[in-house]
Amino acid sequence: MDSFKELCRQRRSHRKFSPEPVSDEQLKTILSGALMCPTSKGLRKWRFIVTRDPERISGLGGIRPNGSAFISGAAAVVAVLGEPAAQEMWIEDGAIAAVTMQYMAEDIGLGSCWCQVRGRESCDEGVTAEEKVKLILGIKDEYSVLCLVGIGHPINERKPQDESALKWEQVEWK
Repeated sequence: MDSFKELCRQRRSHRKFSPEPVSDEQLKTILSGALMCPTSKGLRKWRFIVTRDPERISGLGGIRPNGSAFISGAAAVVAVLGEPAAQEMWIEDGAIAAVTMQYMAEDIGLGSCWCQVRGRESCDEGVTAEEKVKLILGIKDEYSVLCLVGIGHPINERKPQDESALKWEQVEWK
């Protein structure tokens, strides 16, 4: 992209991906953005688990009754984790990292979409989405899962953001 403003206009969520794999280099580029992003007190306490394993990705796509199915078609999935006992701002730090990954993916021509995990129920009654993700990815108890970011080669073209549709009425100038 020529500018960050143009990148912001172009970045849209993609929920349909081609079967083409995502390379190690592409994933490292995406993760480098997350590893460089700002964190509270500069603690950088987040963790990321990356999988390209089709069986795990399929399992992650079925964690929620709504909103996770698109994950099954992703070439790679990044779980964004925090350690609440070590960092009280883990949710905010993880959200910044996840969004940074999405902008990096867009910048290198890949698509992505956020799948909320924290605070969501799974398809199994009485089991949280987080518990399902921890089981599928073998995540230790001391970590909490904020979200999954599905990444892949988008198969649908999305129009850029329409600046004339921005909700300026939601901005107060004082």
